[in-house]
Amino acid sequence: MMKFKVSMLAILVVLATAVTAAAVPTQITVRVKTKDAKFLGSSMGGALITIRNVDTGELLAKGVTSGSTGNTDTIMKKPQTRGASLSDEKSARFAATIDIDEPTLLEVKAYGPLVQRQAANMVAITQWVVPGKHITAGDGLMLELPGLVVDVLAPQAHLQLQAESMPRTIAIAANVTMMCGCPLKPGDIWDANKFEVKALIKKDGKHADELQLQFAGTPSQFSAAYELKGAGTYEITVYAYDPANGNTGVDKTSIVVQ
Repeated sequence: MMKFKVSMLAILVVLATAVTAAAVPTQITVRVKTKDAKFLGSSMGGALITIRNVDTGELLAKGVTSGSTGNTDTIMKKPQTRGASLSDEKSARFAATIDIDEPTLLEVKAYGPLVQRQAANMVAITQWVVPGKHITAGDGLMLELPGLVVDVLAPQAHLQLQAESMPRTIAIAANVTMMCGCPLKPGDIWDANKFEVKALIKKDGKHADELQLQFAGTPSQFSAAYELKGAGTYEITVYAYDPANGNTGVDKTSIVVQ
């Protein structure tokens, strides 16, 4: 009986070794291109990439895209033709090697930009991968991440003022970029004059005002003056919107006038 158990254990070990040996290292290159803009790379903290087996939920790879935003002329100016790559050797990517022993349906998810969490969005796709059939040619597996980065600069978060000494007007200012960090400038590729940037203002939970922010003379900077209306809690939501494609970003701040 003992010999039989030992023999069965040996067989199981051999079988397990055989299964493990059957797994084939398979390379996947993931890039994240931001909507109407360039690649999400190191300058914006990259995008967090996760690769999972759809059937089992197993996490097969995890990492962050790194590298440059890519070549502006290639991505934004030149006509795109079938088979031509938008990326080059410096363009941001996440390179993973996964071990699979059969065709596997993967979920590839991207979340970012990681240095502007208030603007971060998530996008995911599924993709069949066959053992040993690498997805590295051209741009690899490319995801498109929508959105705009809106970062409220003024007023500072939870600004507290005294009603008897509060200023008559305050500045509402925001920095707005593409998700890759590319700036908005009048007449440029990303024309600041074609974006709608507004502040939606609530006072004590009720709609109070809507204010258009104007280009402030510095790339990506928008501002306007707002007249406070007495004591209360002000919630300020600044949004940027591109009517050409629906790209949108939001950030918030607040003022307490006591």
